[in-house]
Amino acid sequence: MAKVSEIIVGEVVGWPGVEERAHRFGGREFRVNGHEIGHLHGDRLADLPFPVRVREELVEAGKARRHHVLPETGWVSYPIRGEEDVAGALELFRRNYERLTARSGTGRS
Repeated sequence: MAKVSEIIVGEVVGWPGVEERAHRFGGREFRVNGHEIGHLHGDRLADLPFPVRVREELVEAGKARRHHVLPETGWVSYPIRGEEDVAGALELFRRNYERLTARSGTGRS
């Protein structure tokens, strides 16, 4: 069985235009069009930047939590406890990817 982070990385790096690299605070970071889509802290946590209004929607809907370090920003944190959380993490990464590629057309296939 693959590690949760390997499943998420394998999916996200397959999207057009996505680049993966080491994140400055540890883990793996994903970028598109020069902007961070989000990053993983191993198999336990995903952090993603959204506009504050989107963060509010996600938290209200129970799809994410306020960021564990920067709770007043648009950043969200998504705890990963196991394979059952992969789909939720990928939904957040996909939502941010589509937001960041919508204007430029990058990533549309």
